[in-house]
Amino acid sequence: MDITPNFSLDLQGEPCPYPAIRTLEVLPELQSGEILEVLSDCPQSINNIPIDAKNHGYEVLQVEQMGPTIRYLIRKP
Repeated sequence: MDITPNFSLDLQGEPCPYPAIRTLEVLPELQSGEILEVLSDCPQSINNIPIDAKNHGYEVLQVEQMGPTIRYLIRKP
């Protein structure tokens, strides 16, 4: 699935739980239908970011691990 994000948030090198917190701060700024790409190398973020996004009403389109980096694509409904 080839999805082009509208915005990218590079949080590599940031310790948990900051990537999850920052993602939730940025998502409300998106317009309906826009997609946020989040890059994180915090291993715990794979548990936090998708669950937090879904719990706040966002759609997690893709979670992809590339070495230590995890890429999330999240859409605002």
